[in-house]
Formats: sequence, C-alpha cells, structure tokens
Amino acid sequence: MPQKFDYIIIGSGLAGLQLAYAFGQDPFFKKSKIAIIDPSKKETNDKTWCYWEKGAGKWDEIITRSWKQGKFISKEANLNLNLDPYSYKMLRSLDFYKFVKAALKDKYNFHFILDEIEVIDEKNTIALGKKENYTATHFFDSRINSGYLEDSSSTKIFQHFKGLHIKTNTPVFDTSTFTMMDFRLKFPDSTSFTYVLPLNDCEALLEYTFFTPFLTEESIYDTYLKTYIKDILNVEEYEIIGTEKGVIPMTDYDFHEASSPKVTKIGTAGSWVKGSTGYSFKHTEKKIALLIQNIKTGKDPKNGLTNARSRWYDAIFLDVLNRNNELGEQLFTKFYSKNTPQEIFKYLDEETNIVEELKIMFSLYDSQFVRSFFRKLF
Repeated sequence: MPQKFDYIIIGSGLAGLQLAYAFGQDPFFKKSKIAIIDPSKKETNDKTWCYWEKGAGKWDEIITRSWKQGKFISKEANLNLNLDPYSYKMLRSLDFYKFVKAALKDKYNFHFILDEIEVIDEKNTIALGKKENYTATHFFDSRINSGYLEDSSSTKIFQHFKGLHIKTNTPVFDTSTFTMMDFRLKFPDSTSFTYVLPLNDCEALLEYTFFTPFLTEESIYDTYLKTYIKDILNVEEYEIIGTEKGVIPMTDYDFHEASSPKVTKIGTAGSWVKGSTGYSFKHTEKKIALLIQNIKTGKDPKNGLTNARSRWYDAIFLDVLNRNNELGEQLFTKFYSKNTPQEIFKYLDEETNIVEELKIMFSLYDSQFVRSFFRKLF
C-alpha cells in the first residue's frame, strides 16, 4: 500500500525546503501530514545563494555575510553602489538545509523520505518512486522537464559559472564592498564577468560567470579565474578552500504551465527564477507566501504566482542577449549607471508600476531592444 499524506513536496532544494519551512511555521497546517521526498540527504554545501532585502529577514541568523556597498565595473564605468536601505546577503546552501531540517525535526507531521519520484499519476493521485509509492491530496513538484531545451518558441540563456573560495597570505579584500559585475576580463563576443564576495580581508568567493546561449569547458572558467586573481587582484599565492559550479536557466519558457489541479510546479519548474537575472531566493520566499495564502483561502495554490508583464520584460532582454550576446556589457553598464540600486532592486523584485518600468526599459535603449520588443510582442 502507498504511504498517504496530505501534501507531498518533491525535491528538498531551495523551493522545496522553503515551502516545507513555511508549512511548519503556520498553525493552519499543524494537522496536515507532509512529506518531503528527495534522493539526496542534502549534507553538502552545493551552492551559494545571494539576495537583497530591506532590514532584517527571516534567514539573518544563518547568512554568511551581508554588504551595504557594491561595485559595478566595465570598460565605460566604475560605479560605487550605495544599497541602503537594502543589504546584499550571502547564504550557504548547507547552512540553509541544516536550519530548515532542525526547525522541522520535532514536528510529528513532517516526514523526510529518501526516494526519487519518477512519475505522478494524477488520476489516482499517486507519486511513483523508485523505492515506494505515495498518495497525497496535492503535490508540489520541483522537477524540471528538460524538454524545454527543445522548445523553439522560447529564448534560452544559461547563467553558468565556476566559483573559487580562496584564502590569501596577506590582506587583499575590502570586506565592506562586494563586486556585482566586473567586465574587465571577458570571454570573446560574450556576456561574461567576474563576481566577488569578500568574506574577510584574506578570503573571498570569486565566480567567473557567463550569461550566454552556450555552455563551455571547465578549463575556460579556470583560466579566467586564475588571470583575475593574478592580474586584477595582484595575488600570486593563495589557497583554494572550496569550489562550486552551476548552470541556471534564464528563459521565458513557461515552466509553470505544467502545473495542474493536483500538481503545483515550484522553483525553477514553476517559473520562479527571474528570467533576466537568474535570481531566485527572494522570489521563492514571496511566491511561497502567496501560495500558502491561496491554500488557506481555498484558492488554487498556483493562483497569481506569475507576473505576465515582468515575464515579458525579461523575454525582451533575453532575446537581445540571445541574438547579440556581445552587447551584455553595454546593456548592464546602462542598467547600473542610469538607475539607482534602489530602483534596480525594486524593478527586479517586480514591485514597480508601469511608469517605473518604462524608465528602466528606456534606460537600456538600443536598436536591438526595439527589434526584440516586436519579436516578443508578436
């Protein structure tokens, strides 16, 4: 017989665990039997999340560092970014996994299950796993259908990167300021840059990042990271404490359309990743708050989770990068030099009105934007 639950969360990554934590914090779900099913125990630090927010946040006790100042560097600009009243916060995935598991471990109605779900039989409301089968009233599914890669009607840019956590022998880093984008070392004809998060004056996480329609060999990241450390930081000797790699889809593909009356797609699989930036942490938190409210008021859990206007803006930007990837440095220079960090964060948080959005879009004006505007309009 299959195990029975009220809700099943498939995947214990960012979206799955944020949703589980939200269920656990709300007395409304105290009697709901909830399963979180994943083939991994999530016991390693497999990624780093960064996000901005005003004032204190619910994850502040586990963040690694935060900054009130940032930098943007390109051939045409060297900008100091005063983020106040926002802070830019860094959170290690392992700290997040441990925090959520600890918060839920004594709640009798939560069950962490090591299994891999292969198919959801919606007619019979059964999730078929490699080890066992499970029934539920509703499923929250973070699995991505890789078929989106073959979809010709959507634009696909990949944010792919490799990061090195390094330690130097002498003080090098200004811990008060992180570097959002540094375009001084750029892979030919591409949108590529270095991202620097200083942890203390001798330690930092450096990532070499691409926003491109293509992927690349690991040796490319290594070459540019080594060159940045040697030529930009002027560091000859250092220790590599850790590494991380990732590929994040930046796309206008409608992942969320795979949701159904019994299954709500979450995370990347629910179109929760911001298409134009790849940021997901705070978007996930906001969408889960709305999802929870939908359940409590008897609405479809996915009601109102997507913002069509913001997705259209993202689609235009992605189309430009897809067709003219070499323009990335120029476009991001306009973005950061013609708008304040506060305006940028509000826009990326999808909290702006049409007038504010048009100001942002006009600041990025380029003939390629006009072409992409009409391509995505029709």
